[in-house]
Amino acid sequence: MAFKNENIRQQVKNLPKLPGCYQYFDKNNELIYIGKAKNLFNRVNSYFVGNKKDSVKLQVMVPQIERVECIVVNSEVEALILENELIKKHKPKYNILLKDDKKFPYFLITDEDYPRILIVRRANKNALKGKYYGPYTDIRAMHTTLEMMHKIFPLKKCKTPKYKSRPCLYYDIGQCSAPCQNKISSDEYKKITNNVQLFLSGKRKELIKILQKEMLKASSKNEFEKALLYRNSITDIEKTLEKQNIVLKSSTTNADYIGIVNESNYICISIMQIRQGRLISKKDFSFSQILNNDNNINEILESSLREYYIMLSDNELPQKIVLSDLFDDIELYKKWLSLRLNKEVKIIKASTKIDKEILNIAQKNALHNIEKVKLKELNNIQNDYNEIGSYIQEKLKLTTFPHTIECYDISHIQGTNTVASGVYFENGEPKKSQYRRYKLKTIQKGEVDDFKSMREILSRRFKRIKDGKINPPDLIIIDGGKGQLSSVMQVLKEFDLKLNIVSLAKREEEVFVPNSSKPVIFARNSSALYLFQRIRDEAHRFAITYHRQLRSKHMLN
Repeated sequence: MAFKNENIRQQVKNLPKLPGCYQYFDKNNELIYIGKAKNLFNRVNSYFVGNKKDSVKLQVMVPQIERVECIVVNSEVEALILENELIKKHKPKYNILLKDDKKFPYFLITDEDYPRILIVRRANKNALKGKYYGPYTDIRAMHTTLEMMHKIFPLKKCKTPKYKSRPCLYYDIGQCSAPCQNKISSDEYKKITNNVQLFLSGKRKELIKILQKEMLKASSKNEFEKALLYRNSITDIEKTLEKQNIVLKSSTTNADYIGIVNESNYICISIMQIRQGRLISKKDFSFSQILNNDNNINEILESSLREYYIMLSDNELPQKIVLSDLFDDIELYKKWLSLRLNKEVKIIKASTKIDKEILNIAQKNALHNIEKVKLKELNNIQNDYNEIGSYIQEKLKLTTFPHTIECYDISHIQGTNTVASGVYFENGEPKKSQYRRYKLKTIQKGEVDDFKSMREILSRRFKRIKDGKINPPDLIIIDGGKGQLSSVMQVLKEFDLKLNIVSLAKREEEVFVPNSSKPVIFARNSSALYLFQRIRDEAHRFAITYHRQLRSKHMLN
């Protein structure tokens, strides 16, 4: 990849060798990408030199760059923070973004003489002032926690008093301390507010010690009703700790464990928050419209860390972040988070047994989340197949609407037990009674030839269609690239059949059609691409299952 023209070369040449943010604009003066750099010249110049074959995004993006602008700052940490602000403001199409953080719910302790605790969305210029705790991703769990906190910590619920001369019902049931009727002093109310902050910060062991001291103090003054309230609060908090009796029982370290799963067209991240040795929360984030390669996964992980930890307040940051793999700018993130926490923050790969166990839990949660995303997408396909099928027909220039789709895949290990599978979908749903599996007859033991294998099974299929024994499908998908498709088209020509056939190349999820050297690119977040991937993965699963059955049978023999 090289400079598009002399104008771009000159713009890059004039960039300073200082830290800052760079911005790329296209021919329509649209901002398409924002990045940070320790050295602006070196970083931007790297986009235009060297081979970028492994990055589909760069192959698409770089030729569109018409103008480069930069903002110089004092340090790389400042560049990191500025990058996030600019991305949030402009939302360039080639930057990876978490879901808009204004949609995330937070706990808010309001900035009032007698604070309340509320569930709110992300702070903005019109939002209530106070201390925000979050973000959270499970709104139901937040409401359950809020009910429990009102029981343990009787902060007021009403912004203004409901009655002039008496407390409301919440005071009668012990869920409000009625500061509006002077039933509690300002100092006592502040103690309750501080305890809520400890609870939300995950410092629950510290909170229990404070409540125990207050209980003993009240008891020594013969204030037994007050002591009973403290004891009940301690009991309720201890119950919440019992429910979270996971790992690190003797540790006081605050740590985040980040699991990431890349599957088909989706990448999901799950963050397990361990505070004072106990799991207190889990955050899930999912991404679609993703180009699946390792470099992009690293970019997603880096972007997620940046956006997520910027959303957290300084007192909520962990002292340790555990990942399955590290990324290039890890030292920058350590420095940034350490400055905010005012103590060293470690970002490490899981090495100890306990770290690996917790990270494995995070991975399982990410995998579970990706299944939920897939299920949602599947429901969309089933509800909107007319629209999806029309999109496929138009995009691939099919002669018929794809009511029925067949897909074929080959499975073997170094040429042993070579088998094939054929799966059948009708209006976007699998019809398993029409699934077929094949033993290869023309492939010799030890022979590895996927082209020959695919030609054989489709020859057998085409013969049945030619003889009128089965109805032809509206579309056939084969697992492979352009070469595999060309091989199959020769077989189709031999049988003098006219069928819609395409191939799906797994690396970049490109769809190849006959008589075209260029692939058809589906939108990465499209339901049509998800359907193709699901059909391909089902064919692969069915072939692998049959291959394992044969292998087990041969081993027994």
